[in-house]
Amino acid sequence: MKKKAKEAVIPVSREETVRQNIVSVLRGQTLSAREISGEVHVSEKEVIHNLQYIQKTLAKDKHHLRIIPAECRKCGFIFKKRERFKKPGKCPVCRDERIKEPLFSIN
Repeated sequence: MKKKAKEAVIPVSREETVRQNIVSVLRGQTLSAREISGEVHVSEKEVIHNLQYIQKTLAKDKHHLRIIPAECRKCGFIFKKRERFKKPGKCPVCRDERIKEPLFSIN
């Protein structure tokens, strides 16, 4: 049998970096990490990783990454003091796992 010649893989051309793309998506919108992931076409984990660096960069430019904290759907507990951008696993009050994701926007 003859083997087929492998086709060259051509990378997708991007005008903006992933972080620039996330910033442009967040301007004027409030989105969760999952929604940003769908818009930018990268994994949710990568979005969360990049949001940490975007927050530092925006602080230098006198802008602000606004974070609406996660909230328990059962008891209404709001995760105000949480430093991480990832959705929490359980509510510390009622131990329920149904939690609204944190939302992000740029001011």
